[in-house]
Amino acid sequence: MNIFRFAGDVTHLISILVLLLKIYATKSCSGISLKTQELYALVFLARYLDLFTDFVSVYNTVMKVVFIVSSVAIVWCMRVDRIVRRSYDKDLDTFRHHFLILTSFLLALLVHEKFTFQEIFWAVSIYLEAFAILPQLVLLQRSGNVDNLTGQYVLFLGAYRAFYILNWIYRYFTEQHFTRWIACVSGIVQTALYADFFYYYFVSWKNNAKLQLPA
Repeated sequence: MNIFRFAGDVTHLISILVLLLKIYATKSCSGISLKTQELYALVFLARYLDLFTDFVSVYNTVMKVVFIVSSVAIVWCMRVDRIVRRSYDKDLDTFRHHFLILTSFLLALLVHEKFTFQEIFWAVSIYLEAFAILPQLVLLQRSGNVDNLTGQYVLFLGAYRAFYILNWIYRYFTEQHFTRWIACVSGIVQTALYADFFYYYFVSWKNNAKLQLPA
């Protein structure tokens, strides 16, 4: 494993921990898109089907389990927990995410690396993850003000994907048969979606002001 992938895994894990901290410490999910969290749960469930068939390393297995369990736990809290679900911004979180699911599945059937069950669902997870942040970004734009923990969650989530792009570049130049081009293209698209958020986050940090996104 190279340093860029490790940094990506760490920032991804931090983003999840920040989100869990917000939910469990404040008993609130205000500013968090349930649609995005459901998409991420589907991403990890589809991507890590090989958890039952292939063993790479203890680290790899633990990280897969952590991402699956944490994503499902977040969705459960936002949907079921009696206190947390009261703070859910249902009127703002109206992005039709089922279209993203359908589009990702159809695209995976058309564009994939191997026509096998696991590879098709791996491709679904990659395409779906590329756009999973959209409901969250739309919700933040509609709400205007962004609290610190929510802003940090999105920041670390975007940083995770940026580090993974560096990981793919590194692997392209150091591995003879690196072929995950679907992940590379999708990762670039996903990172580009964060560009606007990164800009306003930097401006707010520079001016020591509260993060606000234009509607």
